[in-house]
Amino acid sequence: MRKLLVLVAAGTLLLAACGSGEGTLVSPVGSDGGTATTGINVTGQGKVTGRPDTLQVTLGVSVLRTTVDQATGDAAALAAAVIDALKAEGVAEEDIQTASYSISPEYDWSGDTRHLLGYRVNNEVRAKIRNLDNAGSIIDAATTAGGDATVVSGLSFSIEDNAELLQMARTAAWNDAEGKARQLAQLAGLSLGPATSITESISHETPPVYWERDMAGAEESSTPIEAGTQDVTVVIQVTFALGS
Repeated sequence: MRKLLVLVAAGTLLLAACGSGEGTLVSPVGSDGGTATTGINVTGQGKVTGRPDTLQVTLGVSVLRTTVDQATGDAAALAAAVIDALKAEGVAEEDIQTASYSISPEYDWSGDTRHLLGYRVNNEVRAKIRNLDNAGSIIDAATTAGGDATVVSGLSFSIEDNAELLQMARTAAWNDAEGKARQLAQLAGLSLGPATSITESISHETPPVYWERDMAGAEESSTPIEAGTQDVTVVIQVTFALGS
C-alpha cells in the first residue's frame, strides 16, 4: 500500500511517495510561495550472471624444524619448488605474488611447563590461474612440489573480462530505476524529466569454493575444480527532475 506523506517545516513542503523505501519524491516550496526545483530519487538494480574466467589460489608451505635456520632453509626450498611447478604448468610470473611469510616458535603446552618444539615458517603465494580447464592439474602439480608441507588456504573465482556483463547490468539497473521513477511521477500527477544525478556501485557474488585433496590418490586423477557462475550486480541511485 502506497502512502502520501506531507511534512511542513520552516515554510518548506516535502512530498514523499513511499514504496518499500525505493523512491522519494521531493517538491520544495520557496519562501515566496513559488515552487523551486522538484526531483525524485530512486534506486535501480541490475543483475547478470556469467562464468568466471580466472581462479585465484593461495597456497604454499608450512615447515616446522628445530632451528630457525633449518626452518627458513627448508621452507625456502619447498616454496621455490611450488613456484617453479606453477610456472611449469603455464602460470605467468606476473600472476604469482607472495601472499604471506611468517616465522614463529611453536610450543608443546601439554605438560606443566611449555616445551619448545621448534620454529614454524609459513610461506604462501597467491597465484592467478587463467586456464580454468587445467586448474585442477596446476594445483596438483604445485601441491605435489610442496609435499607434506603443502598448505592451501584459499580459492576464489572472478570474472576479469567483465565489460560486457557490466554493460548489461547497467542497462537493467537503469530500466529498473526509470520504471520506478516514471510510476511514482504518474501517481503524483507529474511528468518525469531528465536525470540530474547518477551514482553507481558494483558487486560480484561468487559461491564459496571448497577444495580437498587426497594425497594418497593424488597421482590417479587431477583435483576437480568447478568454476560455476558469478553474479555481477550494478546498483544505481538516480535523481530525476519533475515537471508539472
